[in-house]
Amino acid sequence: MLSTMRCRLSVFLLSTVLASTSTSTSTNVTFTNPVIPGSNPDPSCIFADDLSGGTFLCVTSSFLSFPGMPIHASKDLINWRLTGHVFNRPEQYPSFGNITNQQFGVYAPTLRYHDGVFYVTTTIFGKSEFPYLDNVVFHTTDPFDDASWGLPVSTGGMTYDNSLFWDKDSNMYSHGASGYGITQCSLQKDPYGQLEDCPTIWNGTGGVAPEGPHMYLINGTYYLMIAEGGDAPKAPTKHHESIARSDSINGPFVPNPSNPLISSVNTTEYITGPGHADIFQDAEGNWWGMALATRSGSEFETFPMGRETVLFPVSWDANGWPVFSQVRGVMSGPLPPRNREAPGIGPMLDDSDYEDFKPNSTIPKHFAYWRLPVPEDYTVSPPSRPNTLRLTPSVHNLTSNTKDGPDLSRTFISRRQTDTLFTYSVDISLENINQTSQAEAGVFLFVTQEQHVSLSLHSQDGTSSLRFRLESKNSNTSSPYSVQPLSSHWTKFPIRFEIRAINITHFTFSAGVVDNPYSVPLQTIATAPGSAISGGYTGAFVGAFATTNGEEKRGWAAYLSRWRYLPQGQYLGDGQWVYRDV
Repeated sequence: MLSTMRCRLSVFLLSTVLASTSTSTSTNVTFTNPVIPGSNPDPSCIFADDLSGGTFLCVTSSFLSFPGMPIHASKDLINWRLTGHVFNRPEQYPSFGNITNQQFGVYAPTLRYHDGVFYVTTTIFGKSEFPYLDNVVFHTTDPFDDASWGLPVSTGGMTYDNSLFWDKDSNMYSHGASGYGITQCSLQKDPYGQLEDCPTIWNGTGGVAPEGPHMYLINGTYYLMIAEGGDAPKAPTKHHESIARSDSINGPFVPNPSNPLISSVNTTEYITGPGHADIFQDAEGNWWGMALATRSGSEFETFPMGRETVLFPVSWDANGWPVFSQVRGVMSGPLPPRNREAPGIGPMLDDSDYEDFKPNSTIPKHFAYWRLPVPEDYTVSPPSRPNTLRLTPSVHNLTSNTKDGPDLSRTFISRRQTDTLFTYSVDISLENINQTSQAEAGVFLFVTQEQHVSLSLHSQDGTSSLRFRLESKNSNTSSPYSVQPLSSHWTKFPIRFEIRAINITHFTFSAGVVDNPYSVPLQTIATAPGSAISGGYTGAFVGAFATTNGEEKRGWAAYLSRWRYLPQGQYLGDGQWVYRDV
C-alpha cells in the first residue's frame, strides 16, 4: 500500500470560521489533530511568555514507562519538540521499580508556572503500603535541563489528578479528585505540606468520576474545570469536560448551563472521548485548549496509539463562559506563525529515527524503558562492536508479571508509536547464544505486559527459530503463537526485523538475513490486528528486547544496529489523511 504513495501532503480547508472574542489580528489557519500524537494523555499546558521569547510547554502522563512525564515545547502549537522528562532518574522515586499493576505508575501531571518557577504535581499510584498513592510536587527554574528537576516533595495528599493554583494573594492550593468530587487543600510553601482542611468544593454535574480539576482566575472570577464520564478503557466515549464558576475560591460553584464543553457522546466522530483538558492564552491573547482524545471512532475497537493530545480554539460567550470547538482531525483557528524552532535539544515529534549508535553518542532522549532500567544492560558502541547498542538480556521477559514478584527490570528499549502508518526496523545479532538454553531477542509492539506482540530470534539448546507471539487480554482476540525453524545461514548474520503498519487496523511482522546490507529481502512472518493492543491507559511502544526467559545465566548479548522509524501517514477520520514521504 505505502509503496504506491506519492510524495504529498494532503491539505484540507474547513468551511466553518471559528468565533473568537480576543483582540488578536491573527487569521484562522487550518491544522490537524492530534498535535502531540502517540501515548501522551492527560495534557497540562502553559504559555511562558518570558521563556525563550515565548514558549508553549505541555506535560503528559507516562504510567510505567520511563523516563516519565515528558515535557514538550512549541513556538506555534503545531510543531512540538520533546525537551526532556520531569521524572528522569531512579533516585527521584526509587520504589517506582516495584510497581506491578499494569495500569499504575505516574498519573495526570499538572504543569504550572509561578514567579519564575515551573511546577509539576502528579500522583504516583502503586505504593506497596497504604495509602497506595502519593501526591508529589517537582519544580525547576529550567524545564530544558532534566537534572534541574529535583527530588519530589510529598504533600501527604490522598487524591489523584492533582493541580496547583496560586490565588491573587499568592496562597497556594492543590485541587484533586477523590472519586466523588473535587477537593481543595491549602498548601504551605516550604516544604509543600498539605494542611488538614480539604473540603469538597464541587461534585460536578452528575457524570461519573469527576476528576482532572484545573482552577483558573479570569477577570476576577474563579473557574473550576473538570473531566467527567469516566475515561476507563471500556467506556471512554462518555468522557467529557465540564466547568463551573464562583466569585470565591471556596465556592459555591455554579455550573455552566451549556455543559459539557466538549464531548463525543451521541456523535460519530472519529476522535472520541475528549476531556481532561487545560486552557491557556497565547501571546496574542487567543485562548486555546488541549485535551486527551482517542482516534477510534464510535466502534472503539482499534486504537493502538491509545489516548493522544488534541488542540482546539476556545472563545468566550456574552455571559462569560468558555466555548470549546468540537474536536476533529482537521480544524482551524488563529494560530501563531508557523515555527519549527522549538527550544530544547530533543527530537521534533514528527522526526524519523535514523539511529546508528555511533561511538560517543548516547541513547536518544525519546527512547523509553518499561519501569526502571538497569543502566549497565545498555551499552552504546562497545569497543568490540562499534555502531551498535549492546543489550545484556534480562531474566524477565515481556510477559513476566505480578506473580513473579517486584522489581521487574527487563531489557527493553523503545519509542512511542506516533503515526497511523509507519515502518520500524532494526538489525539484531546475538553473540554467544550457545551459553544459554533460552536466549531470545527481537522486536515488539507493546502496550503492557498483558498486551503486546513480538517477533524474535529464539535459541533453545542450540536450535534457532523465529518466534511470533501475541499476548492480549481482549476477549475477542485470539492469542496466536508460532515457531518457524531457521537454517544455520540465518544465525551467521544479523537479522533485520521489521514492523509495519499496513493500514488503520493491521501490522505485519517480517524478518530477513542481513548477508548483503544493500539488499535484504524480508519475509512476512505474521500479521497482527491493532485491536489486540488497543485498550488500557497507554498506547503502543515499538522497540526491541533481550531475555533469558527466567534463566539466571546471562553469558550472551544482543546487538542492535540500524534502528529506523519512518512515519508515513496519519489518519484523521472521515477519509482524511496526511501522508509523509520518507
